[in-house]
Order: sequence, then structure tokens, then C-alpha cells
Amino acid sequence: MSIQQVIIRFPEIRLQTRDAHKLRGYFGNLFASESPLLHNHLSDGSLSYSYPKVQYKVINNQPLLVGLGEGAELLTALFMKIRELNIDGRLYPIDQKNISTSLIQPGSSTQHHKYAFQTLWMGLNQTNASVYLKMPAPEKKAFLERVLTGNCLSFLKGMEIFIDERLQVRGAFTEKLTTFKNKRMFAFSGFFEVNASLPDYIGLGKQVSRGFGTIIRTA
Repeated sequence: MSIQQVIIRFPEIRLQTRDAHKLRGYFGNLFASESPLLHNHLSDGSLSYSYPKVQYKVINNQPLLVGLGEGAELLTALFMKIRELNIDGRLYPIDQKNISTSLIQPGSSTQHHKYAFQTLWMGLNQTNASVYLKMPAPEKKAFLERVLTGNCLSFLKGMEIFIDERLQVRGAFTEKLTTFKNKRMFAFSGFFEVNASLPDYIGLGKQVSRGFGTIIRTA
């Protein structure tokens, strides 16, 4: 199954990784009437728990917008309307921007592919974080691999791709602390391999619309 992916880059603008959620706030407000896909809320204002079709990221200090499926169509339609960024009151005129479009084919694979996290992976929620913290160190890796397997399946389900094969994830993860909504939380850097084809620059785990859990294929 082919799905359109669009990536918009602003090569002359430099931001911090933590500014990704500010991109989301800016574009969500600027084009609030265009589509709820931009802020991942439903028409009644409640949060949508479906996989985000528009994601905001800062990779190597460069801001990116990533659209998938209908999110790709939306970003394509809005591309010419993006003339500036306003981040924390600082105005960034956009003199250069580019857009790339590709057809991706996510799904299970007969081969294992390797991926690296470009931004911290937020794999734990309040419930499984407490379970993780109580585990002996040797069990934590396998636990995170199971969580990440679920994240991969959630992405595929969000793209309406359903597989019969059992995904097998093997990874190496490093614990980090990050601040999210003024709370200190565990997140992880690292890499993994899985018998699935996943597109570059998608996010896995929690808060992917805000830039967490962004991956690229390394092999």
C-alpha cells in the first residue's frame, strides 16, 4: 500500500529541538480553520488519539513539517501560504523553503531494517513508567522492545495497514531525562532493528506530533 509523504524544510532557520512543540502551536493557530490535522484535536476541541498525520520536528537545528496521507495533501496545499515563523515572539522571515514528496510503502518485511532515533523516544506513560522503574536492569531492555513493537504497530494501524506477521524488535536504548509540560520524564536515545519497513522522519511513541521519537533508517 502506497502512502504519500510530504516534508517541508526551512534550511535557513535554526531552532532548538525543544522548539518543535512551538512549531506545532504556531501552525496550529495560524491555520486553525484549515484542518484539525494541524493540531490533532477533534472538531469539538477534544484531543484525537489517532496517529498524527502532521508532525513538527527540529532535526539538527532545522525545522521540519512532516505530512502523511491526508496530512501530506494538507501541507502541500498550505506550502505557498507559509511566509514566516513566529517562535516565542521572535519573527523568522522565510526566504527559502522546500518541499519534497514521496510515496512510501510501510509494512512488514522479510528483512530486518535498522533505525536510529533522531530525537528522544518517549516510550513510557505514567502506567508503564512505574512498572519499568521497578524492574531489574536485565529485564528493562526486553520491556522497552515490547513497548517499541507496540509503537510500530500503532503507526501501521494509523496508516490503515494491518499485518499478519509478528514484529520482532531488537534495540539498544540509553535512558535520558527530558522536560515535558514542566515535568521531568524518562525518554530514550538509541537504535533498533525490526522486520518492518518504516519511513524516515516519522515518529514513534508518545508526543510524536511534537517531534519526539523521530527515526531514520540506517541499514
